[in-house]
Amino acid sequence: MRILIIILVVVIIPLQAYGLTIEGGVKYDVNSARQSLMENSDKSIDPNIIRVNLTDSHYKENISYIYQGRAELKDRILAFFSDSTYAVMTHDNPLYVWYYDSQGNLIYAERKNQTEYPYKTYKYTPSGKLVNMSLRVSKGETFIYLPSGKLIAHWLGANAYDDKGNVIMTRKYYE
Repeated sequence: MRILIIILVVVIIPLQAYGLTIEGGVKYDVNSARQSLMENSDKSIDPNIIRVNLTDSHYKENISYIYQGRAELKDRILAFFSDSTYAVMTHDNPLYVWYYDSQGNLIYAERKNQTEYPYKTYKYTPSGKLVNMSLRVSKGETFIYLPSGKLIAHWLGANAYDDKGNVIMTRKYYE
């Protein structure tokens, strides 16, 4: 009986205390997310990779998929937006997302630092100018900033918030 009490005191009780205080993952707030993006800010993109993607080489095919409502393809993922623009991410190069207008002309190039959460993204114009940067904490949480570090939006699930906590945009969000 004495051994059982010693085991409870030495092993189980400290484990319960640790279980109450340990959290999984990394937590960010507006300031720590900004700091993370600004300290290793990637202010340029290789102009050669932009040049190769100035037009969507699968434009007709991708537009056809828009009308079919298909987004998950064997070699790429498509995202369609309400303003008639769309994005393409290929499986062979998932660190880049290419944003095109309705005619298949590049409007933005986005580069990720990795594919596992949390990851950073930097979005550029075709001329290579940094437009915004974001920290994607999880599927449902993203912080987006201007190159100056000013918060554009903090997405939490279906809502985007400004720096004062006001909802500025909503989206359909699926878990």
